[in-house]
Amino acid sequence: MLTLLFDGIAYGMLLFVLAVGLAVTLGLMNFINLAHGAFAMAGGYITVLLMNRLGVPFLATLPLAFLLTAALGALLERTLYRPMYAKPHLDQVLFSIGLVFMSVSAVDYFIGSQQQIIQLPTWLQGRFDFEFVGIGKYRLFIVVLCALLTIALQTVLSRTRFGSRLRASVDDPRVASGLGINVNQVFLLTFAVGSGLAGLGGALGAEVLGLTPDFPLKFMIYFLIVVSVGGTTTITGPLLAALLLGVADVFGKYYVPKLGAFIVYTLMIVILTFRPQGLFGRAATK
Repeated sequence: MLTLLFDGIAYGMLLFVLAVGLAVTLGLMNFINLAHGAFAMAGGYITVLLMNRLGVPFLATLPLAFLLTAALGALLERTLYRPMYAKPHLDQVLFSIGLVFMSVSAVDYFIGSQQQIIQLPTWLQGRFDFEFVGIGKYRLFIVVLCALLTIALQTVLSRTRFGSRLRASVDDPRVASGLGINVNQVFLLTFAVGSGLAGLGGALGAEVLGLTPDFPLKFMIYFLIVVSVGGTTTITGPLLAALLLGVADVFGKYYVPKLGAFIVYTLMIVILTFRPQGLFGRAATK
């Protein structure tokens, strides 16, 4: 029981890092980016290619996955995403879904459809066995790293000048520009960091979730559940939603494997029925 609980927490923390960039772009930038999973896939393939073809150590690939995916996000934000900010949400959805299918096809063509395998360092393999619980070393590593990232992200958004500028840019871009805030630069950096976090999540999840070209399609619904159930006005909401989703998914697949993801979707429907704005979202004001 405790082992399943810890595995569910580790899974939930991983989902949070994968989805938090979407929560930021959707909640703070008011942009629906369903291609968020493509950036996660990019981070996973960067890690796989660096390790398997260039012999780069696993730990060294993690910051590289973040930086390279962030750079890719910045490039696409300047060239493709920025003109879509003022478009209706339906246009944003169709545009980002198109990017998803393009990325899936590109990876399948250039790399292949087979699942990618990475070899973790020896010190991350195996598990710690205690009397009542067994803790996987790699899952413990994920929990610790994701917890540190969560604290850092919450601090940046709530207690730094950049966080204040981001909120001002979202609330009223014209007034923010009049106050001397470079709104385009703020959005560029925010989108790049969100993409980088997705890439880091993809790098961490390559061994746990599996990595194939259909990764963005396979986990798109999970990212949306985390954001919709947790709400987009705080970081705490998506974090708790991801933990709830992770624990429910692990316990459900262990005790009632035939139901698959039915339990997760049922839980989502129940929560959104009573809290349409999400667990920590603010209700719309009239």
